[in-house]
Amino acid sequence: MSFSYNNHSLHAESVDIADLMANYGSPLYVYSRTDIENNWREFDSAFGQHPHLVCYAVKANSNIAVLNVLAKIGAGFDIVSIGELERVLAAGGQASKCVFSGVAKTHAEIKRGLEVGIRCFNVESSAELDRIEQVASGLNMQAPISIRVNPNVDAKTHPYISTGLKENKFGVDIDDAIELYEQAQRYEFINIQGLDCHIGSQLTDVSPFLDALDKVLDLIAKLNDRGIEIAHLDLGGGVGIRYDDEVTIDIAAYVGEMLKRVGNLEIILEPGRAIVGNAGVFVTKVEFLKQNSDKSFAIIDGAMNDLLRPAFYNAYHQVLPVNDNANGVEASWDLVGPICETGDFLAKDRQLSLSEGDYLAVMSAGAYGFTMSSNYNSRPRVAEVMVADDAHHLIRKRENIQDLFNTEAIIND
Repeated sequence: MSFSYNNHSLHAESVDIADLMANYGSPLYVYSRTDIENNWREFDSAFGQHPHLVCYAVKANSNIAVLNVLAKIGAGFDIVSIGELERVLAAGGQASKCVFSGVAKTHAEIKRGLEVGIRCFNVESSAELDRIEQVASGLNMQAPISIRVNPNVDAKTHPYISTGLKENKFGVDIDDAIELYEQAQRYEFINIQGLDCHIGSQLTDVSPFLDALDKVLDLIAKLNDRGIEIAHLDLGGGVGIRYDDEVTIDIAAYVGEMLKRVGNLEIILEPGRAIVGNAGVFVTKVEFLKQNSDKSFAIIDGAMNDLLRPAFYNAYHQVLPVNDNANGVEASWDLVGPICETGDFLAKDRQLSLSEGDYLAVMSAGAYGFTMSSNYNSRPRVAEVMVADDAHHLIRKRENIQDLFNTEAIIND
């Protein structure tokens, strides 16, 4: 981890976060380039010489500086929209290393993917397969596809980020997959490449992954018996990170168990949170302290529009003071923001010594932080900074008030 204390001040790599706040203002997202690179390489190196591609899930953090860092070290990308595809291309990523996921691909998205040479479309329904055939036919091109199967495995994670059960919107029921592959094989402009499976996010136990793997390998054997060759197996992402006291998955051990089962199949993985989650923090300033007979509130300048996960998932993030404050007010604080919602909190019941003006770092905020932010309550989105050793770079300017309505218009009667 690249976030640690030096002389009682929290640092991002070799940079004092207090200095970053003085330079760039509050609130602020701060990312460690070293952590991002090391986290991706942990997945990549675990495969050794086995054919594989580690595709970073862009939805976790789509800043083009983050994407560029990953592209430079050889990453592929998992995308779910044409916007994410264009971000990858603008950041120097290769379309030939992109897998296109998502349940609602439009004609325009499929067409653009084909034009730039997408590695594979992960097909999520029979209707989508028909659409890809139609668009590919119009371009007189072969469309590389895999079919995302739903193995009905309980990932035992938050219901909003569980994707591998029959009740979820994703993928094709594993019992219906053979019929859809046979349909794909009959199509003139479809080129079957692989099989895709993703069961959920923030998994901290390897067992559901291996259960799903066994099911899809059984399906691949049945497809081979029918003359349908599968060249790669995409096992999605979902490896969890430590937010509190979770015992997380050993990447090398997980990949090792996987490789014992898959023979010579090329493996594609799509980690997102595991690459950037612990590589970022959200830093916010204490504006007011407010205490009553029941509660102690630290009113901060960061809010649910900046970091949605606590309000949306009731997610836990560790909170650390940027600087020690032995003279502050010691209490169990709820960290609440300026949004006019009772659900606007970033943390509850945190034992801290605080004064007005203190900075607090909400840890493990590199994934699904800025990407899920909004302008709710007409709040400009915050700046993003990347740190590398003792250097720091502004990778997204803070929005201003004018930015909020530049694309709007008044009707002149």
